[in-house]
Amino acid sequence: MTYEIDRRAVVPAPPAAVWADIADGSSWPSWSPLGRYELERPGATDPGSAPLGEIRTFRTKQVVGESEAREEVVEVVPEKRLSYALLGGNLPLEGYRADIDLTPVAGGTEVRWHSTFTATRVRGWFYQRALGAFIQRTVDGLAAKHRG
Repeated sequence: MTYEIDRRAVVPAPPAAVWADIADGSSWPSWSPLGRYELERPGATDPGSAPLGEIRTFRTKQVVGESEAREEVVEVVPEKRLSYALLGGNLPLEGYRADIDLTPVAGGTEVRWHSTFTATRVRGWFYQRALGAFIQRTVDGLAAKHRG
């Protein structure tokens, strides 16, 4: 079964400032609930862009153990979209892809974090809820960073 997660927040900053955080995976643990960032392979980077093809792993402590997500940046539209796909880790999901879209709005930038994945019905329902809450905390953390 295919599942979707769609979370949004308005970040009180222009798209260029929000993009700087989104494009730099090593900054994510400073404004999100993610733990450690580990770079496996750098991606190709143009000035003002993001590392297309970067492979990175995020490790996050949980109540029991640690979650691990190995991802590849698969699409970059500077100051508009960064997309990544889950390559491995310990999340039992297939075909996971997230698109982070930035749209200028009154008061800053709307961040839309949209994810899709395939899983069994029970796992899918659980991960849709759990990852949905995690992603909301992530976009809220990005907004809080820019509120100072």
